[in-house]
Amino acid sequence: MELIHTLLSNLWAVFLVILFFGGSIFVHELGHFLAARRRGMHVDRFSIGFGPKIFSWHGKDGVEYRISWLPLGGYVALPQLADMRGIEGETTKDLSKLPPPSYTTKVIVSAAGATFNILFAFLLGLVVWQIGEPTSNSMLTSTVAEVRDTLVDSSGKKVPSPASLAGLKPGDTILKIDGRPVTWFGEVVEELAFSSGRNDQGERQSVFTIKRGDQIFDLTLNPIRSGEENLRMVGFSPVALLKINTPKPGSTVEKAGLVKDDQIIAANQKPTLSVSDLVNELKLRTKGPVSLTVQRGNETKTVFLPPTTDNKDILGILNDLQSGVIYTHPTPVKQIENAAMKTVRTLAALLNPRTDINVSNLSSPIGIVGNFFDLAKEGMPFVLWFTILVNVNLAIFNMLPIPVLDGGHILFATIAKLRGKSLPIDFVATTQSIFMVLLLSMMIYAGYRDVRRRTYNGEDRPAKNVQTQPEPASTATSPAPATP
Repeated sequence: MELIHTLLSNLWAVFLVILFFGGSIFVHELGHFLAARRRGMHVDRFSIGFGPKIFSWHGKDGVEYRISWLPLGGYVALPQLADMRGIEGETTKDLSKLPPPSYTTKVIVSAAGATFNILFAFLLGLVVWQIGEPTSNSMLTSTVAEVRDTLVDSSGKKVPSPASLAGLKPGDTILKIDGRPVTWFGEVVEELAFSSGRNDQGERQSVFTIKRGDQIFDLTLNPIRSGEENLRMVGFSPVALLKINTPKPGSTVEKAGLVKDDQIIAANQKPTLSVSDLVNELKLRTKGPVSLTVQRGNETKTVFLPPTTDNKDILGILNDLQSGVIYTHPTPVKQIENAAMKTVRTLAALLNPRTDINVSNLSSPIGIVGNFFDLAKEGMPFVLWFTILVNVNLAIFNMLPIPVLDGGHILFATIAKLRGKSLPIDFVATTQSIFMVLLLSMMIYAGYRDVRRRTYNGEDRPAKNVQTQPEPASTATSPAPATP
């Protein structure tokens, strides 16, 4: 039965990858296709993937529809827009007999793919708004639960953690990093990852604004590169929100008077910043009653768990805690805004030599498909969240003013408009080919890194189990270009 369950789970994951990743590419190209037809342009080919075709057919509209072998994106062959014969193949029409499109048409058709990706993200965002966006309950606060004594740096050497050296303590709440406000752990991770701060000696440096009790002050930390992605880390874990699920009838939790969504904030008057803090106090039930302080709405209440010698009942309360995933309900606009901010900050960090973000932190289609496959096993909300991120990423990436990408077509059209005549065909074709080679090279390198991530044997970098902070998703979700 377990084998059948695993097989069905994998088949479902493959289906979701095809549906949502393939669908994201299809939506992008559909935007170009519909805009081109609406503006009266000739369409040679509509392809999902690059390279030789797997199969194809010709529609009544004369367009060749095909599925190609290299799933690095897709394209709609529009010979009037740009001469892409070196990438997309020969056209069926004599270019000299096709009327040149207007500047407005070129801009509309080029921008249509990104526009459709944003519309697709918005529609998915409506669904996520209703069912909830999944977030780890340990990511929802910026309060420190545990400070690690050591971290493993990028060379594999165990060193004192920057957090312990700076004097960060459990219970500290991080308000700002380098002057930028943070309210939850995901923002803390991203601020560190994108940070470009350095001291006069060139060492990495971040200023944490801390609230400790009634005091607010600054701590200067010197992050090190650590973890699987070699990003800036300081070595601490965040507070987990210990909330009660619906108590089971007759359970110790129900008898104590706890109700759904009660948040345990202390046990025996000691703050419960993590599950381990709670466990340590619950074990004392063998010696006497244990008091739990809970937050119920705007009220704080104290309940008592009676002593017991039953080993199962001692920790039974853990079975009535909510799972590690909490669902929030941001609006579609907020979801798109968050995804866009991650993408823009990643691109900015790539161009900033003072940060530690580089091409090795990006993902190729291999990595994106791998992420889809993993998240598909976690549940549909995870897949929808990631699809929104990928679509916003795809839209922004393709609008960059780089030849081959949609933004590059707009750039060439704008230059031609300003100079009053078309750019030389040979110049455009050569430039497109050069940048296509560069982009493919980048994707091949990113693909190699993705394969290493998934098959890594731990010989030259620290293993996952030494990470104390997850990497921001935005550093690993730059999809392959889809070009018209």
